[in-house]
Amino acid sequence: MSGLNSESFTTIRVRLTAALAAALMPIFVLGIVQSALSFHREGVAIRENLGAAAQRSAAAARTRLEGAEILLETLAPGAVGFQCAQRLAQVSKRLPGYANLIRFDRQGRVACAAEGVQADPGRIDRAWFRRLADGEGLTITRETGEVYAGAPAVLAAARATRTDGSFDGAFAAIIPLEALRPSLSDPVLPRHAEVALIDRAGEYINATRAEAFPDLPAAWRDRTREEGELVWYGDDQEGRRRIYSATPVVGEEIYVVLSAPSPGLWSWAWLNPLTSLLLPLLTFALALAAVSIAADRVVVRWIAYLQRIAALYARGRLSVRPIQAGAMPPEIRELAETMEQMADAIVGRDASLRDSLAQKDALMREIHHRVKNNLQIISSLLNMQQRALSDPAARAAMSDTRQRITALALIYRALYQGPDLKRVDLRPFLEELTAQLVAGEMLHGPPVRTELHVDALVIDPDRLAPLALFAVEAITNAQKHAFAGRGGTLTVNFRVRDMVGELEIADTGHAKVETLSATGVGRTLMTAFARQLRGTTELALNEGGGVTAKLTFPIPPPEMVIPDSPEGNHGPA
Repeated sequence: MSGLNSESFTTIRVRLTAALAAALMPIFVLGIVQSALSFHREGVAIRENLGAAAQRSAAAARTRLEGAEILLETLAPGAVGFQCAQRLAQVSKRLPGYANLIRFDRQGRVACAAEGVQADPGRIDRAWFRRLADGEGLTITRETGEVYAGAPAVLAAARATRTDGSFDGAFAAIIPLEALRPSLSDPVLPRHAEVALIDRAGEYINATRAEAFPDLPAAWRDRTREEGELVWYGDDQEGRRRIYSATPVVGEEIYVVLSAPSPGLWSWAWLNPLTSLLLPLLTFALALAAVSIAADRVVVRWIAYLQRIAALYARGRLSVRPIQAGAMPPEIRELAETMEQMADAIVGRDASLRDSLAQKDALMREIHHRVKNNLQIISSLLNMQQRALSDPAARAAMSDTRQRITALALIYRALYQGPDLKRVDLRPFLEELTAQLVAGEMLHGPPVRTELHVDALVIDPDRLAPLALFAVEAITNAQKHAFAGRGGTLTVNFRVRDMVGELEIADTGHAKVETLSATGVGRTLMTAFARQLRGTTELALNEGGGVTAKLTFPIPPPEMVIPDSPEGNHGPA
């Protein structure tokens, strides 16, 4: 990610925020631990109170079933006789909540009943009847085998015995499920709690909301018998997490089950914001936000301001001053003052350096001027010596030497007269050098026309000297061999192509092939000057009948090439 590099995580804002986060982390962790402990304590309290709340919510069912047990035990001894049905009908009317009261003999036949009962030949083999026959004193079940009431009901049956204690049938009370509906009026019940009744087989007898109750866990009766109550977590039929508690209501026949939503950590924290994660988290976030804002307002924005000032200093605008330094914090204000002092020091040092450079430039110009004057004096002395000589060969040699010295003097004059002491503009230099060489010979012979085509190039003196001396030798040779007694046209072309310079000096004389292979001091010097420039030299006949001397040499990248006009610079001398 280009926008989020490693430097983005090392800024002052990030570092201060990280430091504060590390400092507040123990408090935040302590808040989390305290919240977790509170959550755990509340969960334990819910588990401990769930069984008691379930029993209180099913108080009506418990009372009804316990009352049925007492009623059956009371009525059982005298429940057989001529007035049995009449007595049971009177009791049923006086005690609401019972659909029927029935007396069975030891064969499972109806001895008498408050209401009519359907015949059931297989009653003696029913599970509940067999349990009573085997010695159980009371049984409660929904699996009666036959319908004993017009609405869903449970059967509570007590064992009837003879005087000798043998089995003598059963006395049963039919209790409608509506009379056993659990109550949710207990104010200590958890929110959204639901209550249900189950029989010993794990079948739900009644429930305030059936969807809130799943299948019972394995061995639930054994665990309830051992622990007195069973508490477990599970998902209801709608997939919601809930906590359940099961406790017996009457013996091991009827159990009450309470279902309540399982309190999750976030839901508990939402209900308990002052003792949960909300307050530590809010404090942590506010502290980080405060540090981030403070870092931006107190530190970062002033550093950005000083950075803009420093950028102006880098561009040379040292007169700019941090005028807003008075509003900065003391530490950053000291930095601004240091930057201002640094700018003043740089301005003073620059002024001193400029003065020193100006003095050095003046000194160098004076040196170049004196070197040029000395070379002119030498040239004048050679000219006087040349006039005193009578030997033509000696005079020619003296003239050649004087012209070479004149070229060197011209270089030094171009240096101290030009704007740059280290480089010389080649175009005006070649114009002046050619004019001086041609003008000196025109005094003693026919006129020579010159044409110059020079690309602009700024060159250093070390490379200009061999180039100028090469031009001196080429022009001198043309004057000696091409223009002597005849005159003609001298063409000087300089082109720059792909960082390669090409100097061509051509004449219109009557050259011979032997001239190209001739050797002499001039040809030797031209070859030496070409090597000094790391270039090559070439002599060739041209279309005008004369000779073209060509010098090709590389131009280093630091030298600046100035674009030339399409026509170049040309004109008669």
